[in-house]
Amino acid sequence: MQKSHLFYQTRTRRPLLDRAEGIYMWDVNGRRYIDGSSGAMVSNIGHSNPNVLAAMKAQMEKSTFGYRLHFENEPAEMLAARVAELSPEDHNKVFFVSGGSEAVESAIKLARQYAVANNQSERWKIISRSPSYHGSTMGALSLTSYEPLNAPFEPLYPDMPKIPAPTCYLDRDNLSDHDKGLKYADLLRDKIIESGPETILAFIMEPVGGASTGALVAPDSYYQRIRDICDEFGIFLIYDEVMTGVGRTGKFLAAEHWNINPDIIATSKGFGAGYVPLGAMTARDYIVDAVLDSGGFQHGYTYAGNPIACAAGLAVINEIYQKDMMTNTMHVGAKLIAGLNDLKRYYPFIGDVRGKGLLTAFELVSDPETMEPLPADLSIYNRLVDIAYDKGLIIYSRRTRNGTHGDHFLVCPPMIITEEQINDILDIINASLDVLVHEFSLPKDS
Repeated sequence: MQKSHLFYQTRTRRPLLDRAEGIYMWDVNGRRYIDGSSGAMVSNIGHSNPNVLAAMKAQMEKSTFGYRLHFENEPAEMLAARVAELSPEDHNKVFFVSGGSEAVESAIKLARQYAVANNQSERWKIISRSPSYHGSTMGALSLTSYEPLNAPFEPLYPDMPKIPAPTCYLDRDNLSDHDKGLKYADLLRDKIIESGPETILAFIMEPVGGASTGALVAPDSYYQRIRDICDEFGIFLIYDEVMTGVGRTGKFLAAEHWNINPDIIATSKGFGAGYVPLGAMTARDYIVDAVLDSGGFQHGYTYAGNPIACAAGLAVINEIYQKDMMTNTMHVGAKLIAGLNDLKRYYPFIGDVRGKGLLTAFELVSDPETMEPLPADLSIYNRLVDIAYDKGLIIYSRRTRNGTHGDHFLVCPPMIITEEQINDILDIINASLDVLVHEFSLPKDS
């Protein structure tokens, strides 16, 4: 393999990418892979969509960059109008960014500047969940709770309060799903009181868990109770929809599944859908107005509202709606969940299958009764990914228990996937689990 001067997280090498189309990717040796995770849950509409490429090319021929302090540009204006149209009530202003960490940073800065503008400078604490992932920049990292990512940098940012994520599937109590949702939501109220209500600025959450908790969906009762608690104490509810937004769960925003209107929303990943770096923040009108009236939003990024990125983003959204991809997402997503549950019957070490739409995951355990994780030193979360990769399927893994223990695998193919292609994914997962059985002497039922 040719020497590389790049470095990222590790020294792990992968084949050189040649091309990609639809749900498939090919390396330079001609080997085909199913993109079963949409990259990092990014390529929502698949690869090399001709309409998106045409929109980008058309804009490139006009202009590739115009700094926002010097010019407005039509693609940014058009995309902002479309996003406002698709966003919850009173979210009529859009702030563009280039990625998820930037979107979260923008959200917490907007919330803080609103507090300062309204003589509430004592409000600075943002409560988040543990485990959680909200980004890798310092502000976003202070909200993240994932030990391997946090530990080296903890002296560099303020310690923000955390509450447990609603991991109801690990509980061994007799509560109904409804009551479990309320139990976990009420932990927010307790934390607000413990931390000093007058110091709390916001609560941030992913409506469906991402990499840190593996497509975790709370009971329905959780979502409205969280909204009510935020309203009770006058704190902002921020939804991190970086992974869940732009159709991934079968709605434009996952918040729509529970009819929740957050105060501030961060999106990215599927927004640019792998074609361009793109994300956005929206907020209720009164928040934006107060900040702009106080002297302006003291925040920004060089590539915010880039015309090529916005042209691509608008084309992505048009493709999703014109081809009814969200309906397909709900239909094939249900088939994927059913197929993973079928595998659960044959592989007793699959402890849980969960998700919504095409944000789905399964978790492996030592004991499905106690949900004891597999021994961490086995590194199953890496091994299964490698086995599947060798068989031509890309899936995405992380450690479920705050990044140190547990093994979950996200299966999140593009929204264009067909039922037949879902079967192909399930077949490869089945074959990969079978290899795992033999390598680690894990149980399998006939």
